[in-house]
Amino acid sequence: MTARFNRGTGLLIINVVNSNPNGDPDQESEPRTFEGDGRGLISPVSFKRKVRDLMENEDGAVRKAALAAVGAGDKAFGILESRGRNRKQIEAMDLGAFRAAYWDGRVFGNTFVQEKDQGKFITTGVVQVGPGVSIAPIETVRLTLTNKSGVQEGKERGMAPLAFRVVRHGLYAMPFFVNPSAADKSLCDARDIDVLKFVIPHAYAHTASGIRPQVEIVHAWYAEHKTPLGSCPDPLLLAALKPKKADPDQASGGVEDYDIPKTLPDELKTRLASFEDLCIKDWPAATC
Repeated sequence: MTARFNRGTGLLIINVVNSNPNGDPDQESEPRTFEGDGRGLISPVSFKRKVRDLMENEDGAVRKAALAAVGAGDKAFGILESRGRNRKQIEAMDLGAFRAAYWDGRVFGNTFVQEKDQGKFITTGVVQVGPGVSIAPIETVRLTLTNKSGVQEGKERGMAPLAFRVVRHGLYAMPFFVNPSAADKSLCDARDIDVLKFVIPHAYAHTASGIRPQVEIVHAWYAEHKTPLGSCPDPLLLAALKPKKADPDQASGGVEDYDIPKTLPDELKTRLASFEDLCIKDWPAATC
């Protein structure tokens, strides 16, 4: 394997206020939780969807700024996981063209199977995102929504019982990992990873919705190792950056209830090529 970049370990600290960061379709869109302890859950698929949506919008400010910041040149940044994609057109592509066309396929991997050549386009992702788990159990608030104008024939007004289901407050930690060993199969390179690093801090702010108005990434920590193999154990990095709460079995009322690390201990920093908060990183040529 020819190393394209070094291993990376990341941790997102996500603050949720009166919002539903990830509804559960099996529970009438209740905020996702673990049954055992009531801690909140954000699925990796949910987070990656927001990143994909920002990169899919070719006229969007985030995509334009990301590509300008990393110097994308003639590299293609299409999104494979898009609605309305033409499967026959994609299946007709050779492997090289397929890899070159789709940014999310290079970064997150894909399971797009061509019938006449099973497994041709199956690729493990370079970037793996873990579930976002709240530090403490979450408290869910449920309210009925009303609408002045009717939404059903013969009705003068509308009502959606208990449709507003939000987390009163939660602080979530979501890890992600950059594995260079998977890069040769997808042709993912450092520019692809830099685009992801640029987009991550904007993932929630630029995809906000009525049920998700206050989901904010407080820190987007990124540790670049000194080698492609890694130079510091991931568990040590994640444990050092995870927020602490005095009474972790009680739901929180605000972010002030937590002790949130501001950096890494020096003994871990020295094992890394670089360590930064992507939320405050200065990118060249960025326009937003």
